[in-house]
Amino acid sequence: MFEKILIANRGEIALRVQRACRELGVKTVAVHSEADSGAKYVRLADESVCIGPAPSGQSYLNIPAIISAAEVTDAEAIHPGYGFLSENADFAERVEKSGFVFIGPRPETIRMMGDKVSAKHAMIKAGVPVVPGSDGPLPESPEDIIKIARAVGYPVIVKAAGGGGGRGMRVVHTEAALLNAVTMTRTEAQSAFGNPTVYLEKFLENPRHVEIQVLADSHRNAVYLGDRDCSMQRRHQKIIEEAPAPLISPRLKSRIGERCADACRKIGYRGAGTFEFLFEKDEFYFIEMNTRVQVEHPVTEMITGIDIVQAQIMVAAGQKLPFRQRDIQFRGHSVECRINAEHPYKFTPSPGRISAFHAPGGPGIRVDSHVYANYLVPPNYDSLVAKVISWADTREKAIAKMRIALSEMVVEGIQTNLPLHQELMLDSAFARGGTNIHYLEEKLAKQNRPD
Repeated sequence: MFEKILIANRGEIALRVQRACRELGVKTVAVHSEADSGAKYVRLADESVCIGPAPSGQSYLNIPAIISAAEVTDAEAIHPGYGFLSENADFAERVEKSGFVFIGPRPETIRMMGDKVSAKHAMIKAGVPVVPGSDGPLPESPEDIIKIARAVGYPVIVKAAGGGGGRGMRVVHTEAALLNAVTMTRTEAQSAFGNPTVYLEKFLENPRHVEIQVLADSHRNAVYLGDRDCSMQRRHQKIIEEAPAPLISPRLKSRIGERCADACRKIGYRGAGTFEFLFEKDEFYFIEMNTRVQVEHPVTEMITGIDIVQAQIMVAAGQKLPFRQRDIQFRGHSVECRINAEHPYKFTPSPGRISAFHAPGGPGIRVDSHVYANYLVPPNYDSLVAKVISWADTREKAIAKMRIALSEMVVEGIQTNLPLHQELMLDSAFARGGTNIHYLEEKLAKQNRPD
């Protein structure tokens, strides 16, 4: 096991990784920007290093500064958390070339799965079902593009190979709009991701977003830790997640889970990862793989009892997974609400000082948060301030627990999306389960909200 790990992130995930390290008896180094110098996880770390001013480009995305911080503190490994540099293959490569262990997949795996076209090819080869579409990048010839779209059938979606977070994609309903959409997506992809490559897929009109959590070690052992439903989202940003996904047959889930674990063995995957799927008409369609720990990992931890972050660290240290697939048991149901510093219905950011903060509690309630009363939410980063997670032996009870937890939670001084979460926990369609990825946006569009 490592003696000291540098945590190359901030916020609740930095504190989450720090807790996992402390339980393993591993010392931690917190790197931080000037804006985060007073953060809880910085104060709790064994050592801390300021790596630059508030803008993330000069701090949390500053690779030389992070490597230097690891060198001066004699850290052995670097945990990237999620976001920032967590899926940057060049960063992982620099970490390893500098003599440190990157707590995550190998750089070549991150590179392969980060490009949507190569990821899709790898999954086809591994037997994981994918959305019908172009066989690789779209060609330059307009005639060939039109032929491909006709073969797939409208509506189609044009996607950037290096895209993510809902950017670099356009839905096309008619042939007349196709070529212009391809040109615009290529231009946007070059500007946003430095890669103009685009591909085309069948656009599924009412899918759910279901994902499979996997863990794999360097000894060709791989397991899946069940599934999550992340369909309650806006502009491709998840708001509520739950595990397991409701109203899908256990047989279908176990079959896709086994294929994902098998794919990990075939591509030589190492660490934690998530296979993301669109699910429609009892079919799973692979869309991408996240080669890192995800924001919503707690709901999986709640139903399996497995600490995913500790497993990441143990695997990176060269250890074998301490369990096999047959050892993993799924118990009950878990729901997670992402509490963001933003207007609950306009979604405009609301940075500022939190004047009062009270986290809910009780049996089956977990709160992952780095904030406290008098904490200043900086305007420079993601607006997530807390994750409230409930667990119970049934979905209905888990939702009931979440309703109570949200009613107890206090965050004053800034606006948060707590009112939206409280409304959704009473929503009849959510209570039934199985809402598609467009449900929340359509619901909000129908409502005439006061400011």
